[in-house]
Formats: sequence, C-alpha cells, structure tokens
Amino acid sequence: MLYLKTLIIVVQLLSALGVIGLVLLQHGKGADMGAAFGSGASGSLFGATGSANFLSRTTAVLAALFFVTTLALTYLGAFHAKPSAGVLGAAATAPVAASPASVPAAAGSAPVAASPAAPASPASVPATGVPK
Repeated sequence: MLYLKTLIIVVQLLSALGVIGLVLLQHGKGADMGAAFGSGASGSLFGATGSANFLSRTTAVLAALFFVTTLALTYLGAFHAKPSAGVLGAAATAPVAASPASVPAAAGSAPVAASPAAPASPASVPATGVPK
C-alpha cells in the first residue's frame, strides 16, 4: 500500500510540473494575430495553429491526470482497514470488564478486582477492619 501511494504521489508531482511548464509555454490570445499575418509560425513543426492545439490538449490530459491522482490519494488516505472476521464470520470483539458493583459476589468466590484503567477513589472503597 505504501508503494502504491508513493507511485501515485510521483505521478501527481510530475503531472503538476508538466501542467505548470505547458501553461508557461503557451502563448496568450494576443499572439494569434501575429501568426495570422505570417510572422514565421507557418514554417514551424506544428504549423500555424498546430502547436496551440497540441499544447492545449497535452495540458488538458495532464490536468485530468492530476485530478485523478488527487482523487486516488484522497481515497487511499481515507481508507481504514476493517477488523478481520473470526472463524464464525462475526467480527471479534474484546470482552468488556465488568465493574465490581454490577457483578454480585458468589459464595466462596474471590472478590473482583477493579480495572487498572479506572482506579477507585479512597472514599468509595470500604475499610476492611471497620465494623458495620
């Protein structure tokens, strides 16, 4: 899972840098008028308007890739593993320790100790040597 997240982060970073670079390479709307009057762009590799179409389509593809990787990282970041089901198909749960007040003491049984997470206050514990 860690390798998948790392791969998606690398793809997202490369697509973000690609979008930034392609946006900076593109000409503004005012540059099209110079190409219409034959400013030498017609002899280029893509033709007069071919480079604009190529750059804008490549920018759109990289932006879509960035969007998809962002959604994938969000999904993987919010993913929490569910507890494994036991042999019987039900999720295994830890038994809950009962408090001493809710469990009646059986005759001849040892007294129930309080849980270590919640120590009893001295005022609520009866003294052992005091007659009633």
